[in-house]
Amino acid sequence: MKLTFFGHSAFALEVGGQRILIDPFLTGNPLNTIAADQVQCDYIVVSHGHGDHVGDTVQIAQRTNALVISNHEICQWLQKQGVPRTHDMHLGGSFRFDFGTLKLTIAHHGSVLPDGTYGGNPAGLLFKTAEGNVYHAGDTALFSDMSLIGAAGLRAAILPVGDNYTMGPEDSLAAIRLLQPQLAIPCHYSTFPVIEQDITLWAQQVRQNTSAAPLVMAPGSTVEL
Repeated sequence: MKLTFFGHSAFALEVGGQRILIDPFLTGNPLNTIAADQVQCDYIVVSHGHGDHVGDTVQIAQRTNALVISNHEICQWLQKQGVPRTHDMHLGGSFRFDFGTLKLTIAHHGSVLPDGTYGGNPAGLLFKTAEGNVYHAGDTALFSDMSLIGAAGLRAAILPVGDNYTMGPEDSLAAIRLLQPQLAIPCHYSTFPVIEQDITLWAQQVRQNTSAAPLVMAPGSTVEL
């Protein structure tokens, strides 16, 4: 299982021979290192409707014919934008795909699409695969039911730490203690000045205050989980 980070909250997860692109905010992302027309994927998963998460979904899906997975409202909107293949879900629901099972979890945030259309409920993403379970929290505040998500047994938890729009470093430590992942991976930080964070200090605090190992990924880097 391989994970690639494109900056902000955009990742690619490769598992079971399938390539999954998550929240592909590439164009306009100052941390991104790859053009949207260079990305290859079999699936695109969108956690919520904000432009820095929907990103280049429409263009990439049209070019690659990837199956786009999101909530019902976002999938309806994407179809109107010309996305050829979608699979709609909702919070608490799970479905078996070629890469494994995806479950949409609670996320406390907003979800309005770039043109102002209502984007349904924001979601976190729990990937259950034969090679391990990965949780991408999306944009969210801290919530105590993260302990239920962690009960699945997590190889990695990808968490926003930028503060202002999402939970910040302090709340992310509490989230890690609830989730109990082996690896804690930060996202949604330092893309813009308002969410600037000292990520080295964050990693130090994770080591000192949780049982997880921090994994800070540079944009454009790939790791094996």
